[in-house]
Amino acid sequence: MKTVLITGFEPFGGEQINPSWEVVSQLDNAIIAGCRVVARQLPCVFGESLSVLNSAIDTLSPSLVLAIGQAGGRTDITVERVAINVDDARIPDNKGQQPVDEPIVAGGPAAWFSTLPVKAMVAAMREAGVPASVSQTAGTFVCNHVMYGLLHKLSGIAEVKGGFIHIPYLPQQAAAHPGAPSMAAETVRLALEVAIATALQVDDDIAVTGGATH
Repeated sequence: MKTVLITGFEPFGGEQINPSWEVVSQLDNAIIAGCRVVARQLPCVFGESLSVLNSAIDTLSPSLVLAIGQAGGRTDITVERVAINVDDARIPDNKGQQPVDEPIVAGGPAAWFSTLPVKAMVAAMREAGVPASVSQTAGTFVCNHVMYGLLHKLSGIAEVKGGFIHIPYLPQQAAAHPGAPSMAAETVRLALEVAIATALQVDDDIAVTGGATH
């Protein structure tokens, strides 16, 4: 049976939980589209997060790698299109590191595009009743660090798809951030199940608009 590796992060930035791990951990050992899902938690730490991720990839030899992260303030599930080769941390990571304008991979490409069918995944999630969109930026914190590092590693493994999805706060987090949007864990889980199935079953992305004006 083929394996899907899905990752979430530990809490960061003063939060007590991270919605990515709260939901991703529920999918461990699930069977989706005939594949076994394995969930792993990543530290919210530059460098170390990629070491843990790369070790899991080497051990599991997955057919699909999907990294999930928190994007507090976003209103929907956002499938990331591109990761850029820069760490520029607005806040310190969980080990106190705060790199500024540093490359993730010295001499690496300026950017890597997701190898997921991002627009088909967004369309499938919307069809399932979940608000979703394509995102043009994964930021410059540990989420982008992981996405870029993941795609850099997978660039030499053509048969393995990989990419990143950002999710909003859970309601219990948004309660401490008046006015911030949130999404229930059950809805996020449905979105991720649909996203995984679509990524496994669709090789050629659909040609629909997913752009942004700013």
